[in-house]
Amino acid sequence: MSSSLPSSAPSASVLDLAPVVPVVVVEDAVDAVPLARALVAGGLPAIEVTLRTPAALDAVRAIAAEVPDALVGAGTVITPGQVGEVVAAGARFLVSPGWTDGLLESMRASGVPFLPGVSTVSEVVALLERGVREMKFFPARAAGGTAYLKAIAGPLPQARFCPTGGIGPDSAPDYLALPNVACVGGSWMLPADAVAARDWARIERLARAAADLGAGGLGADGLSAGGTSR
Repeated sequence: MSSSLPSSAPSASVLDLAPVVPVVVVEDAVDAVPLARALVAGGLPAIEVTLRTPAALDAVRAIAAEVPDALVGAGTVITPGQVGEVVAAGARFLVSPGWTDGLLESMRASGVPFLPGVSTVSEVVALLERGVREMKFFPARAAGGTAYLKAIAGPLPQARFCPTGGIGPDSAPDYLALPNVACVGGSWMLPADAVAARDWARIERLARAAADLGAGGLGADGLSAGGTSR
C-alpha cells in the first residue's frame, strides 16, 4: 500500500484505501493515538471514530494531530451540527448510518468525503438521483447481507458500497468478492479485552490480517475532498 499518489493520479475514494475500515469506539481519548498507530502499522489507514462516546471528538482531534499517516473520519454522524464539529476537530471523511436531505446537504457542503448510510433500494436510488454513488450499507447482515447486495448489483451497477454491521473476518471475504463492494467496515480487529489491556501489538496483528483480506488500496494522502460523493 503506497503512502501517497502522484499529483497526476485521479482522485481516490475513501472506499479504496484498504479492504477494511476499522469502526472504532473510543472510551478514553488517551487510547486514541496508540490505537490509531497500531491500525496504521497493520495496514488500515482509514479509521472511523464513531460519535458514540464523550471521548469521540477528542479522539478525532488527537489522531488528526498526532498520527499523520492515518486518515481519521467520524462515524455515526446524524445531525448537521455534528458535521461541523467533527470537521473542525480534524475529521477527513464522514460516515452516517442513514441520511436526510438536510444531513446530506451539510455533508456535501463540508468539503470532505462522505458515506451516507442506506439499507433499501429506494434510498440508493434517491442518492444516485442526488449525484452520490458511494454509500455505507447498514446494518449489513440484518438488512440482507451479501444476497441483498448481489441482487441490486444488476439494476444499480453504478452504486458502490461499504457494508458495515455484523461483519467479521469469516464473512468479510464474501462481501469483498461482490462487484459493488469496495471495502467493509468492522471492529473485529479491536477486541474489547485487547483495547482494555492496551495490547496495541495484538491489535496491529489483527489489523494486518484484516488488511490482507483484499487487494491493497491507496495511502491516506491519495484521498481528495468529495471523492466519495462525486
